[in-house]
Amino acid sequence: LAQSLCALFASSLAISLVFAIIPLCHNVVLLAVVMAVAGLAMGCIDTISNMQLVKIYQKDSAVFLQALHFFVGFGALLSPLIADPFLSDTNCILANGTANASSNLPHIRKSLLPHHPGNLSHYELPMKGMVVTRVSYAFWIMALINLPVPIAVFFLLYKERMVPCFNGSSHPLLSADELALETRPGDKEEPPPAGHRPHPAAGHEDLFSCCQSKNFRGASCTYFAVHITGALVLFMTDGIVGEYSGFVYSYAVEEPLAVGHKVAGYLPSLFWAFITLGRLISIPVSYRMKPATMVFINVVGVLITFLLLLIFSSSVVFLFVGTASLGLFLSSTFPSMLAYTEDILQYKGCATTVLVTGAGIGEMVLQLLVGSIIHDRGSYSFLLCGMIFGCLAFTFYALLVFFHRMYPKPSPELDEASPDKAAVPEDTGQYQR
Repeated sequence: LAQSLCALFASSLAISLVFAIIPLCHNVVLLAVVMAVAGLAMGCIDTISNMQLVKIYQKDSAVFLQALHFFVGFGALLSPLIADPFLSDTNCILANGTANASSNLPHIRKSLLPHHPGNLSHYELPMKGMVVTRVSYAFWIMALINLPVPIAVFFLLYKERMVPCFNGSSHPLLSADELALETRPGDKEEPPPAGHRPHPAAGHEDLFSCCQSKNFRGASCTYFAVHITGALVLFMTDGIVGEYSGFVYSYAVEEPLAVGHKVAGYLPSLFWAFITLGRLISIPVSYRMKPATMVFINVVGVLITFLLLLIFSSSVVFLFVGTASLGLFLSSTFPSMLAYTEDILQYKGCATTVLVTGAGIGEMVLQLLVGSIIHDRGSYSFLLCGMIFGCLAFTFYALLVFFHRMYPKPSPELDEASPDKAAVPEDTGQYQR
């Protein structure tokens, strides 16, 4: 836990520093390096936060994962609203003939979209002059908004006596038993037998314990199959989120829909708004419904939505309805899949790393793939690609269920000795303090 919190502190602080530095980057190579650091930091936060929630709350982690990913969607919806007041429709560099320079940029935008860029030599934009952009303020505001996060993580490190210089005077916020939410009645009274090495508390193992080869000794083929098929489901579904939010605008402004640019601009916002709404709804729903059932509803809903979008591909109204529906069905796929896969594997936390990595690769690769296909084959291939990805996600989910049924259940003796086994009987549904 100490390693995880230190990594979260360093990563969240790095994000604030990166956002503060971005407006000062006047070289594209320097900007690329800074953005790479931001990507590494965000990847660490994504993996560690999901993994620790799973290891700490175990069977109750589904609710906490849904809440975590609600805030992910809420941030994705909120950040463009913060940046919007600082974006300008006019040119950012003023030179001689300011009025002409200011009116050129909107004209170029209308000329280039939805067409591919052609000969731009007849457009004159000044490259030297007084810079009047205010977009730097958006980055600095985001850096300030993020700053309380590393401060809060450092405070938690301090209160849990994990800061080397300040570990003598503070009192922990929660005991280990309260942090895990579940305790065994006789744990505190009965000392461990002589020669018996106690297991570490759940959520407090080494951060890199999943990478140790000893954990894979004697593992069955289904153990690896569950990891792989779970990662492939998220590879497809998170890839759909990335490619749909990235290209739905381009699809809408092309024929046969030919939606106006301003109206089409609402589609990505609508998509993320319903992802956020769906994650908010999923918090109470996940308390009553099993993660496996939620994932099934999600992948089937995505498949049906893309099928209807293909059937009614000439309807602008259904494009908006389908975008909202797709956002709802995709919203809870990620946290539900994490909870389902970790439930199969007895909440070791290792699957979370594999699944988060698979989702990130899918979001990167499928956007690149769909962008190149749209460029070569036209805008209609956008929905066709989504339909294919939805079919593959459903297929991989069916394989995951198959491997789940084949996966060997732990024996009762191992269950009692396992540090990751929930101590409270499953039929009570209550926490014991």
